[in-house]
Amino acid sequence: MISWALWDWGSAAFNTVILTFVFTVYLTESVAADPKSGSESLGLALTISGVCIALVAPVTGQRSDAGGRRKLWLAVHTALVVASTAGLFFVRDDPGYLLLGLVLISVGSVFSEFATVNYNAMLLQVSTPATIGRISGFGWGLGYFGGLIALVIVLIGFVQPEVGLFGVTALDGLNIRVVALFAAAWFAVFALPLFFFVPEAESSGEPLRRAIFSSYVVLGKRLARMWRTERRTLGFLVASALYRDGLAAIFTFGGVIAAGTFGFTATEVVVFAITANLVAGLGAFLGGRADDRFGPKTVIMASLIGLVVVGGALVAVPGKPAFWVGGLLLAIFLGPTQSASRTFLARIATPGREGEVFGLYATTGRAVSFLGPLAFSGFISFFGTQRAGMGGIVLILLIGLLAMLPVAAPDHSGNSDDLATTDAP
Repeated sequence: MISWALWDWGSAAFNTVILTFVFTVYLTESVAADPKSGSESLGLALTISGVCIALVAPVTGQRSDAGGRRKLWLAVHTALVVASTAGLFFVRDDPGYLLLGLVLISVGSVFSEFATVNYNAMLLQVSTPATIGRISGFGWGLGYFGGLIALVIVLIGFVQPEVGLFGVTALDGLNIRVVALFAAAWFAVFALPLFFFVPEAESSGEPLRRAIFSSYVVLGKRLARMWRTERRTLGFLVASALYRDGLAAIFTFGGVIAAGTFGFTATEVVVFAITANLVAGLGAFLGGRADDRFGPKTVIMASLIGLVVVGGALVAVPGKPAFWVGGLLLAIFLGPTQSASRTFLARIATPGREGEVFGLYATTGRAVSFLGPLAFSGFISFFGTQRAGMGGIVLILLIGLLAMLPVAAPDHSGNSDDLATTDAP
């Protein structure tokens, strides 16, 4: 279980350091011609990567289930994330390097999502129906704490000092570019225990089809069958896709908003990120225990209400103190929402098809993944201010909350008989 959770700890280097608080801020604030155009370009790039994920993720999950190669494909996709992260070292603080940075960020996002499909599907290999909430929360919490430790090292070693570790300075953005190498090494090292100590999953028993197209045919038949017999699963996939896109937007644009709207310096962004990760990690641990006691839907609904209320307040309230208070309140609700969503699906997934259903989980999320970046960049373009972009993100969260209301909660008593048996949301 610890070896499995350490992958979450390692992946935080990409999700937290690269995608949220350090490198995307560097791209929009230092590499792009101006923060507004940089934010719009970043939103477009991530929208394109979301389309790629939506088209391919369920097939990758399905094929890893059929071939019994879940861990193998997790290793391949992890290696590709590490490589694309390391490549960000070559992105200098000049607008001519913006395209390279956006391409590498997008590629890393795609393969990070593919890796997460197989990683999430392994949750049932390291837990029981009675402990799945706590173990999922432990993984998310460890991921947040991993991000916290990585950010502390980045802040003290590279971002804050005039001359950092190894004599690194801010000339040509070197202090941030070196952070990319650090993040790549961090992910690679902490991902290794999973590959050594967590066993490979057994094959689902379905034949592995050589042609990719035939996998889409099988997927279509599977969706038709789910419509007839597993409508709760489909209902959850749709609802969670909406609010998870809002969560993703918070992670992606949080650092950008802190710098562009509330006037945070690069150092202040990282300090806030460290504090937010500590709060979010504690929230994930507590949310995991609440999941096992009250059920994942209760945790999800309570957390989404908190996100909408606090996010809405941040749209209207100015000043750094407001962002500190509001941002940390948002962080409390992020971890429980993510962890409980994973356990909700794991509790209702058909045994042997976890990779496929988590692939669909990724696909439905990415099928609407344009909504978050589009709402953020669209509100900025329409209202002419970056602050308005926060309102777009809150709107997506509210729609997801409303869509989740009619979805029936799974059994959380520890009884595995609930798996994939309810046929209506």
